[in-house]
Amino acid sequence: MNNPFKKTGTALVTPFHADGSIDFAGLKKLVRLNIDGGVNFLVVQGTTGESPTLSQEEKMQVLNAVAEENNGRLPIVYGLGGNNTMEVAKKLKEVDSSLVSGILSVSPYYNKPIQRGIVAHYKMLVDCTDLPIILYNVPGRTGSNVLAETTLELAEIPNIVAMKEASGNMEQIMEIIQHKLDGFDVLSGDDALTVPMISVGAAGVISVVSNALPEKFCAMVEHALKGDFQSAAELHYALFQITKLFFAEGNPGGVKEALAYRGICENHMRLPLVPVSEGLKESIVAAMNKLV
Repeated sequence: MNNPFKKTGTALVTPFHADGSIDFAGLKKLVRLNIDGGVNFLVVQGTTGESPTLSQEEKMQVLNAVAEENNGRLPIVYGLGGNNTMEVAKKLKEVDSSLVSGILSVSPYYNKPIQRGIVAHYKMLVDCTDLPIILYNVPGRTGSNVLAETTLELAEIPNIVAMKEASGNMEQIMEIIQHKLDGFDVLSGDDALTVPMISVGAAGVISVVSNALPEKFCAMVEHALKGDFQSAAELHYALFQITKLFFAEGNPGGVKEALAYRGICENHMRLPLVPVSEGLKESIVAAMNKLV
């Protein structure tokens, strides 16, 4: 199975009202902004969507709302991972494949499994679905790193099609790209490293920044994938400062502030996450003034 998820995918935020309920009108505006902005696929219920704080019923409501607004225009990748393999497998069997084109599944967090345990975890998951699966390595959140040799072993499984790499370890990333099978891709999980990663063979990105700035971010990725690194670098540096601002106080507070600036949704989050400080908000607004 070849990887169908290339170029720019947006890890969609989940807009909330002040009372903590889901802002479905804002969510649909966000989907429209990203489709119109040139995004190639949508990722629902990743960490950027504050998935740990949503109930299973709410997650399904969000997925249905995104699918309705998308209306078949872009592939939808559904985030489904966890540190209880049996529970993830159970939920995976229940996924409606008429709504979802693929699965993004993070390496088990907190438990800190050894590499053999990570392989066994994913092997159980692939037996539960025919959908293509994107692995997700983000050691800063999970507490453990998926080594290059482990990724390459998992890449031999037909419906594991890509790795979202957010380790920041370029040597590890290049080792995967150098030795991977045809049909398996590496996607950047770090907005600031997207152009460097594409320059050494990555196939795209699952992005936070593209929520609020899809037009510029998608253009940057397109230039890089076409080998026009001068144009890509210009956009990379145009977005570099605001990318740092978006993550300065954790994700997704920064990008939600930018979405509030664009009139898509208000910057409300569910505890334990809180909105950005007033000083950071002012910096984000000033940066958005130059970009939009």
